[in-house]
Amino acid sequence: MNAPQQVVISPDAEQKMQEALKLQRESYLAEGHVSLEVRKDRIDRAIDSLVKNAERISEALNEDFVCRPRSVNMMTDVAGSIGSLKHCRKHMAKWMKAEKRPTLFPLNLLGGRSRIEYQPKGVVGIVAPWNFPVSMVFQPLAGILSAGNRAMVKPSEFTPVTSDLIAEMIAEAFDPSEVTTVVGGPEVGQAFTSLPFDHMIFTGATSIARHVLASAARNLVPCTLELGGKSPVVISRSADLPQAIERVMLGKTLNAGQICLAPDYLLVPEEKLDEVVQLATKSVGEMYPTLLSNPDYTAVINERHVKRLTGYLEDAAERGHRIVPLNPANENFEGNSAGKIPPTLIVNPDVTAKCMEEEIFGPLLPIRTYKNFDETIAHINANPRPLAAYYFGKDAAEENAFVTRTTSGGVCINDVIMHIMQEDMPFGGIGPSGMGHYHGHEGFKTFSHAKSVYSQPTRVNVGKLAGMLPPYGKATETTIKNGVKR
Repeated sequence: MNAPQQVVISPDAEQKMQEALKLQRESYLAEGHVSLEVRKDRIDRAIDSLVKNAERISEALNEDFVCRPRSVNMMTDVAGSIGSLKHCRKHMAKWMKAEKRPTLFPLNLLGGRSRIEYQPKGVVGIVAPWNFPVSMVFQPLAGILSAGNRAMVKPSEFTPVTSDLIAEMIAEAFDPSEVTTVVGGPEVGQAFTSLPFDHMIFTGATSIARHVLASAARNLVPCTLELGGKSPVVISRSADLPQAIERVMLGKTLNAGQICLAPDYLLVPEEKLDEVVQLATKSVGEMYPTLLSNPDYTAVINERHVKRLTGYLEDAAERGHRIVPLNPANENFEGNSAGKIPPTLIVNPDVTAKCMEEEIFGPLLPIRTYKNFDETIAHINANPRPLAAYYFGKDAAEENAFVTRTTSGGVCINDVIMHIMQEDMPFGGIGPSGMGHYHGHEGFKTFSHAKSVYSQPTRVNVGKLAGMLPPYGKATETTIKNGVKR
């Protein structure tokens, strides 16, 4: 979504959203307990829709981006979504079971029993971004459906062809009382985030998340915010440098860096700087011998973001920083209709440069140097907590310091981005990079209400026995004496 403005949504559109929410909530309440069979059926229908429409999804993404590789589309948006849905389908029978908890002594000896029941929250709103517009709908949907909820989806207006296809797929696979889609521009998004959902998940920019959270607060809607930030990469002196740079550049050029988890900047030993630049140049040349007409290299989503990224480069040039375009075929990118930008290194930028203050979200990569490893920890901790942090090296003490002395949503050791592919690990940020998490069991819990259930025995008057029943007396004093001590 664009930044909220003083816009007015048509009464008809707002009424339709309210009616859709009312329909889902009433259907959910009428259904009562959502059985395992129903949950599996809904997940199966989502999987079937993705399998059936896989090629159409890739074509739609390519049309919206002007150039986005089929291989990337299939691996990330299609297979990635199916993988999340299958994981939930496989494990949710176990997740749905009541979780036994210890009961306080002596109530446990008198027949008291404690458990947690995981209950669906109800209707969940999904606000999806444009960079992975299909997976950022269906991956949250995996947790939402496995937990027994209904869902309303607001896809991005920046990918209109894909958003229309998502709406068509959902309408074909689900009754509107189960899952439905709302399409439209920023004014629709603003009204959508103001609906009284039972939970909402937003994936997007930190600046927009503040407005989303403010809208949700009016109805006390709990939110999961999946944001971004400047995810740092620390290259140790102990790292296998060729391997490290190859993996970094793969992560940086995948989807042209338009990934919330993309490496945002490098911190490298000062004596390794020239070698890092050479290896980055070599790595990009091997992956993309050409760029402009290469279908494997993704375009920047639209002119607005091209201008934003160009602005970072202009700011760096004005400051006199060294800029290294990684352009293997020496192609002319000026005015290209696809909106492609070559991978570009910005060497030792000021900390006040735009490329070091704002999330890149594109194929630009600032590189700063350090003398002592502790400088890297200090630099990371002096900035807002990122969604991810990456360490390359074989030094156990450094790795431990990196993991324990910095705070980020997640960490990868000797790779980038790959932790999001681990379905059994929670995915999410902290502070400015996000709030809450999902994926796997944690996703099931995020979209469930953990209801505490205590069963009190009827054969024993526990209140009287514990001295809680007036008039207070000897039993009361005994209870107090036992509780007020070390």
